[in-house]
Amino acid sequence: MPSREDILAFIARERQALGEAGAAIPEKIGKREIARAFGIRGDDKILLKKILKELEIEGEIQRSRKGLHEKGALPQIVLADILSRDRDGDLIATPAEWEEELGPAPRIVIFAPRKARPGAPAAGIGDRALVRVTPTGEAGGPAYSGRVVKLLSRAAKRVLGVFREDPRTGGGRIVPVDKKLRDKEFRVSEADRGEARDGDLVSVETLSRGRLGLPVAKVREKLGSMNSEKAISLIAINTHGIPDVFRPETIEASEHAKPTRIETEGFRREDWRSLPLVTIDPPDAKDHDDAVHAAPDDAPDNKYGFIVTVAIADVSWYVRPAGALDREALDRGNSVYFPDRVVPMLPERISNDLCSLRQGEDRPALACRMRIGKDGHKISHSFHRVMMRSAAKLSYQQAQDAIDGRPDDLTRPLLDEVLQPLWRAHGATKIAREKRSPLDLDLPERKILLKPDGTVDRVLTPPRLDAHKLIEEFMILANVAAAETLEAQKSHLIYRAHGEPSVEKLNALSEFLATIGIKLAKGQVIKPTQFNAILAKVRGTEHENVVNEIVLRTQAQAEYVAENYGHFGLHLRRYAHFTSPIRRYADLIVHRALVRALDLGPGGLPEMGREHLAEIAARISASERRAMAAERETTDRLIATFLADRIGASFEGRIAGVTPSGLFVKLSDTGADGFVPAATLGSDYFRYEEGHLALIGSRSGETFQLGDAVTVRLVEAAPFAGALRFEMLSEGKPRVGRASAIKAKASRARAPKGAAKASRRRVRA
Repeated sequence: MPSREDILAFIARERQALGEAGAAIPEKIGKREIARAFGIRGDDKILLKKILKELEIEGEIQRSRKGLHEKGALPQIVLADILSRDRDGDLIATPAEWEEELGPAPRIVIFAPRKARPGAPAAGIGDRALVRVTPTGEAGGPAYSGRVVKLLSRAAKRVLGVFREDPRTGGGRIVPVDKKLRDKEFRVSEADRGEARDGDLVSVETLSRGRLGLPVAKVREKLGSMNSEKAISLIAINTHGIPDVFRPETIEASEHAKPTRIETEGFRREDWRSLPLVTIDPPDAKDHDDAVHAAPDDAPDNKYGFIVTVAIADVSWYVRPAGALDREALDRGNSVYFPDRVVPMLPERISNDLCSLRQGEDRPALACRMRIGKDGHKISHSFHRVMMRSAAKLSYQQAQDAIDGRPDDLTRPLLDEVLQPLWRAHGATKIAREKRSPLDLDLPERKILLKPDGTVDRVLTPPRLDAHKLIEEFMILANVAAAETLEAQKSHLIYRAHGEPSVEKLNALSEFLATIGIKLAKGQVIKPTQFNAILAKVRGTEHENVVNEIVLRTQAQAEYVAENYGHFGLHLRRYAHFTSPIRRYADLIVHRALVRALDLGPGGLPEMGREHLAEIAARISASERRAMAAERETTDRLIATFLADRIGASFEGRIAGVTPSGLFVKLSDTGADGFVPAATLGSDYFRYEEGHLALIGSRSGETFQLGDAVTVRLVEAAPFAGALRFEMLSEGKPRVGRASAIKAKASRARAPKGAAKASRRRVRA
């Protein structure tokens, strides 16, 4: 048997060799490859598996979609931020995403391209880029060298803030909207204020930072009044650099697009206009890109089974590769949804008109027809390029009301022949879903309703209906079918992948569960079924909320990849996004791949290697995270503005985060998050007990733990920053039992080095 050191050296050596070879998607390095290299056979493979598991638990190696690799190793293509220069003038970058528990992010020295294209923009400090990296093997210097594959965004050299006029000088001050800059202001002279008026949201350029007084800035752009509708989402759009104005050539291309007719397309598109497909969406939806239909399967080999059809708008017919619409769609990556507006991936002429499956109008679509057994198992499927005509535009509540015995004039004629078969087919798919047992977290989503002036009216939690679950399950089935078809056709594609939780996160979860009497053995291969069993144990108990929250934090983040490693949360071996090409570029890639692989006419995916798809996957994954951050920050700012005039009011909530410096509390009615500093909890000194995720009074033993129901008073609201500060009104729970504390301490002593630090940082996040 090789020693542990031999195994680690082999993994590092193979990774470096693959990097030097320039492979964008390296071959997997796992147990099989190690066994082959060292000639390990028979029962010795069991011992090898045990050694690898020990190395993983101890944090010496990591397991990812690329197999095994040394701790903290980067993939060959990485999304990186260029931050500085070294003494030689070379650019230094770090990964845009990095798990803090792995220690400091590795540095990447960026070398200039051997042959730069004429006129190509050069990378600079503050830019974000896709970088091909190779380990340097040098001690003390950057861990990797790299070359820029594609420059994604230029550095943002501006600060966003609110202009506050100073009548004495004619100039004013800039109050930054960034939380990190909330305590710093800038001074603007009368000559540099431009057209800014008091209360305007502006973009400024910093001019100087003298030793005395406020730093000086100049207004570069007036973005709008903070008192006007849509101002708050404008902050997020500009802060994150989200493109919200279409380029002229994109608008021109969309305006020249014309409705297609099946008789004039020049290829054989199937005519499905007589099939009563229906769209089921939120009541305020403006685009309708998916329609569904179900009917009993008459085939003798599928008694009591169903034929389920999912039709998706044929965006690939209108948005052709390398055209103006395609280039901008890739830059945007996805649509971004704010409470007061949508920043679409495609112009409205495409998304809300030509590719919206409107009731009673002919629309091109790509359809997946699936044969489903009575147990919900998918027997077979096929894809078709069709012309369809939606029989009805329904809302979730409208369809649910019809099934529940309250049909209206639109749903009454559809009830027996259209809606009832859909619900019966969904009943079958629920059987298969329960058997598959995907991760089943209970995380209600809140919706912000606005007044006509753009301010918050109220925050509510919409009910989770069977109609929602039906559409969700049918879309998942179609997404799986798309991935299976493309794999069978030996076609490259972009997968939607979700990895297993890291060992560090699982160990932290195990420690916490031990404090409430639930056992999760460390080092085992985890499956969604085990998480679901834990969630079932706490359902209806005082621990339900906190365990749901911690299980969510334990999960990895889903991403788009060109090499499949499965979807842990859905418990699926292969999964691709196919059902929303209007709002996600990944789905458009899958549509094009299907068109080409199945020879369904024009608009297919051009010749494209897996390396190119890996670059696209990294770009749209970054766009998705950008959108999520912008949406979250806008919600925080809207709710902080909503609560700003309620200083002194008390609210019910739950402790959603615990740090050594204080508690994060989520309010029950609005979902708003605010902070309670530990220093304000009382006269006692509260220490952070990581094993219990709690602050515990040193003398009194009074305990505030993650998930506890509490009452707080609002003492400060910072709307521009989206920040709230609370005062705790509730008393803490009695002291944590000594036996539990001893058990937690022993558990921490056995945890891998760095696990405590990881737990602390995770709570802050």
